[in-house]
Amino acid sequence: MSISTPGGEQHRPGLVKVGGKPAAGAKPGTKTTTGGGKTPPKAGGPRKPITPIKVNQGRNWGPIAMFAAVGLLAVGIIGWGAWAAFKPGGAGYDWETRAGSIDGITHVTTELKSNHTYNQEKYEQSPPVGGTHSYVWQQCMGNVYDAPIPNEHAVHSLEHGAVWVTYRADLPADQVAKLAAKVEGKEMMLMSPVANLDKPISLQAWSYQLKVDDASDSRIDDFIGALRVNATQEAGATCSGGNTATGDKPLTEEQAAALAQQQQG
Repeated sequence: MSISTPGGEQHRPGLVKVGGKPAAGAKPGTKTTTGGGKTPPKAGGPRKPITPIKVNQGRNWGPIAMFAAVGLLAVGIIGWGAWAAFKPGGAGYDWETRAGSIDGITHVTTELKSNHTYNQEKYEQSPPVGGTHSYVWQQCMGNVYDAPIPNEHAVHSLEHGAVWVTYRADLPADQVAKLAAKVEGKEMMLMSPVANLDKPISLQAWSYQLKVDDASDSRIDDFIGALRVNATQEAGATCSGGNTATGDKPLTEEQAAALAQQQQG
């Protein structure tokens, strides 16, 4: 059917097909709509994302156990080291505390004079642990003397921080050798026999003394470890040079001067 308008005859308007292909005669590009007026989803459009499935795998206990074992071992080593260092007598204690913990040690708390002399002196302790002494020290670079040395020179070595190991003349040779192994070649150490000792072995540092019966006594090492260098009246003093002669009398002034000139030349 034709509709007459003032402009002339026109064709019928194109039909809009609901939910199907474009109506016959519709121009290309004409949109089709559903009854609700909504554009239908395009074929091949975005799909709903798929949630990934988690796979619950078992823990690998091997590395965990290994690291746990290593950690426990490290804690044990650190703990043992701390106990060994800070137990009574351990390296972490100050030297006076370590010395005081040694069973049987004697500590002279009265003032010991540090005066110098060329005369022979009498001492309250035997062997002496301090007091007035010779101007010349006994060389204490790990020297092992096979005969008695002058007390006055040995006391000067104690003033420098040396430990003086002494023994009775009747001490068996194997015992003497054990003592010598602790002394020989070690700076701030010297060793010599002493007559009339009341114990087979006696150790001296400035103001300290320990007497024992056997060279295997562990307290010998404790004494040396705590007091060597530490029990000094002249920090930084040397043990080189000095007197190396044996005998029971200290050097005279003339002898000391001659020794000094010899060592300087």
